[in-house]
Amino acid sequence: MITEEQTSQAIAEILGHYKKERENLIPLLQEVQARLGYLPKKAMQEIADFLEMPEVEVWGVATFYNQFRFVPLGKYHTVVCMGTACHLAGGRLILEALERELDIKVGETAEDGNFSLERVACIGCCMLAPVIVIRDKIHPKMTPFKVEEALIPYKQEPQGGFKE
Repeated sequence: MITEEQTSQAIAEILGHYKKERENLIPLLQEVQARLGYLPKKAMQEIADFLEMPEVEVWGVATFYNQFRFVPLGKYHTVVCMGTACHLAGGRLILEALERELDIKVGETAEDGNFSLERVACIGCCMLAPVIVIRDKIHPKMTPFKVEEALIPYKQEPQGGFKE
């Protein structure tokens, strides 16, 4: 887990590469998220101060685009494909099974930091539909009954909280 001091240091370093121009807002948000894995409130406050704009404007832009996250990803970030092929092959049922099994909803991270859940428009594995990806490992031809089985190896690993 990254400390508040490390967060502040990373933000200061990133801000040092930019001019104080409003047009730099999205690139700043993108770079902070790339470095920290998400956009903490502190980062958005510091970006607002740096660009001399209200925090609410920074928040408004960040929440408008679905590329930005406001909570850290879990150690085992789990992605459910909801593209046409996966949707037609039961993607919604897979997503519901994962929500039940992990006890989190899409966009959330488990309290222990081990799992996070995201749905995406397409993974690009249409011939293997429906598909989920757990920590970059593709799990093809999923069914609601296979969800628990797919999670077993990750639940058996030593638990280490948020990924760094």
